[in-house]
Amino acid sequence: MALASGIAIGAKQSISPFFTVSQPSLSYRKQNFCLRASAEKNSSDGEEATKMVMKKEKGGWKIDFSEEKPPTPLLDTINYPIHMKNLSTEDLEQLAAELRADIVNSVSKTGGHLSANLGVVELTLALHRVFNTPDDKIIWDVGHQAYVHKILTGRRPRMNTMRKTSGLAGFPKREESVHDAFGAGHSSTSISAGLGMAVARDILGKNNNVISVIGDGAMTAGQAYEAMNNAGFLDANLIVVLNDNKQVSLPTATLDGPATPVGALSSALSKLQASTNFRKLREAAKSITKQIGGQTHEVAAKVDEYARGLISASGSTFFEELGLYYIGPVDGHNVEDLVTIFQRVKEMPAPGPVLIHVVTEKGKGYPPAEAAADRMHGVVKFDPKTGKQFKTKSPTLSYTQYFAESLIKEAETDDKIVAIHAAMGGGTGLNYFQKRFPDRCFDVGIAEQHAVTFAAGLASEGVKPFCAIYSSFLQRGYDQVVHDVDLQKLPVRFAMDRAGLVGADGPTHCGAFDVTFMSCLPNMVVMAPSDEAELMHMVATAAVIDDRPSCFRFPRGNGIGAVLPPDNKGTPLEIGKGRILMEGDRVAILGYGSIVQQCVLAANMLKSQDISVTVADARFCKPLDTDLIRQLANEHEILITVEEGSVGGFGSHVCHFLTLSGILDGPLKLRSMVLPDRYIDHGSPADQLEESGLSSRHISATVLSLLGRPKEALLI
Repeated sequence: MALASGIAIGAKQSISPFFTVSQPSLSYRKQNFCLRASAEKNSSDGEEATKMVMKKEKGGWKIDFSEEKPPTPLLDTINYPIHMKNLSTEDLEQLAAELRADIVNSVSKTGGHLSANLGVVELTLALHRVFNTPDDKIIWDVGHQAYVHKILTGRRPRMNTMRKTSGLAGFPKREESVHDAFGAGHSSTSISAGLGMAVARDILGKNNNVISVIGDGAMTAGQAYEAMNNAGFLDANLIVVLNDNKQVSLPTATLDGPATPVGALSSALSKLQASTNFRKLREAAKSITKQIGGQTHEVAAKVDEYARGLISASGSTFFEELGLYYIGPVDGHNVEDLVTIFQRVKEMPAPGPVLIHVVTEKGKGYPPAEAAADRMHGVVKFDPKTGKQFKTKSPTLSYTQYFAESLIKEAETDDKIVAIHAAMGGGTGLNYFQKRFPDRCFDVGIAEQHAVTFAAGLASEGVKPFCAIYSSFLQRGYDQVVHDVDLQKLPVRFAMDRAGLVGADGPTHCGAFDVTFMSCLPNMVVMAPSDEAELMHMVATAAVIDDRPSCFRFPRGNGIGAVLPPDNKGTPLEIGKGRILMEGDRVAILGYGSIVQQCVLAANMLKSQDISVTVADARFCKPLDTDLIRQLANEHEILITVEEGSVGGFGSHVCHFLTLSGILDGPLKLRSMVLPDRYIDHGSPADQLEESGLSSRHISATVLSLLGRPKEALLI
């Protein structure tokens, strides 16, 4: 590589827990500083008193969080990154404090991702202080930690619309701002995208910088290693910032808080953070490099690498074996050091790929987040003073919890049942399963491909794996579903959470395609429950399917209050058999999955129009209940299929059957209602359903139109 280790970073000799650097050439004003809120009258003596909101102390800034909007005089002058280019170190530290107060205040009113953003305040400031977006490209992996980036790039006035209909997206979005270099939402894509941008820059003869910011959790996915391997081979100038907050799995991985980090990389990173000898010897190596000079820089580089290997700091040697020059660990909350390191890496003429290992703390600076077991990772609206969240009380549990409860009941009577998730214990409900069966629950990290083939291996030996992965995340492991599971007819059970529209998380997390991509597989049993009781029955059904793979999808949100089976233990369903919920004439509506509830609502609405509708719950997309479909087609003039999924799914299978059987040669009017052929932006679930044209109102209007009553359809 073009980078000689001796010209890397001129660091001070130190036994600090972090790799430190020499003082940057930023002005520094030593003075005490505090911010006060507006004056209030003292009720006892009438004197004015002011409430301390922020105060700089010896250990850093102390923020008094309150429900009121905090004073942010410095932040108020920053609309775009250019406005912070001349700030001193002390100014940046004050700006970091104001940003933390602003983020807590903002997210407390909208909900969203809190702790990840509090953890990258200084990192984001340093990046925008040194680099010049949008010319320089900053790529945020996953992107839920990009709130600070959004505030600094002209979107602060709209932070109150975060994740709301027509508001700011919760992740970077190219069409939202030129400063968002690459869209995200899923994990481990940033290095690949960054490398592509770096190579494109070189092809086009440009000289901008490309920075990929990736967390230690995202580093558990294979794509990150594939990208680093290719980056080392191409030797492109690319900066990778490893944001290491020791949260490889989400902090909701278990009911007791963060799980033990997954994988060997976490152990290596921990050793790097802890090895004082490694840092001291590395400083000596860099000093030797400087003394030897540029003519023998390769020898000095070997000294540096050998020093790391000698002290067993395996993580750094590992990165360099991939071809990335390693710098760190660096204190991710020391903005002075971060600015200096980024500045000097930026100034190097041809460094090749560089990895800067930055250690941060999720929830930094907000005591309730620092103390919470889940670090307040994802929150609803909350009280800024206490961190107490205003969670809506519901008479029913979430579908996720019903799934977990049912799986636990199955596992109590079958010791071959195990559960697998990809760093999403809380999201999939398997934190409950892990609490009950700690030795039968496997967190594989953010590695869906591995999760699927791992499950296939378990199934090949007679174990009964339930692989719980969000519908949109299973897209990442689809080749393994096809090649490793379905082709070999291995009985892996896929529990696909967040199926259909997902509200505030938007199109990156929308489970629109699973029915289509699972039902086209020859050996797959494909199911979808219409309510939480049906979900429990399908868990039981999957548990007894032992000769082929199976899957079932269920939505985000709470159950409808259906009568649950005794002791939350489902009864296996007859494979490929649906059910009729309401009897009518002329019109039949055949729903698949939770959208059946909208079909029932539509039927009730149509009663006021003197229209009696048959409503059926398909239960299975594959195998289809052909007897039920034939009955509905023969006994009604109109048949409408409804599903919360893309074209090519349940409705397509029904149409294909009716075509092959010749039923469509007759007078039957067939319509399929599916999600539109576009991505649905984030918003409230009700707004998304309306935009998709799948609400009970739209279903009713479709029926009226087919019955020759278009004016009534418009008025409904």
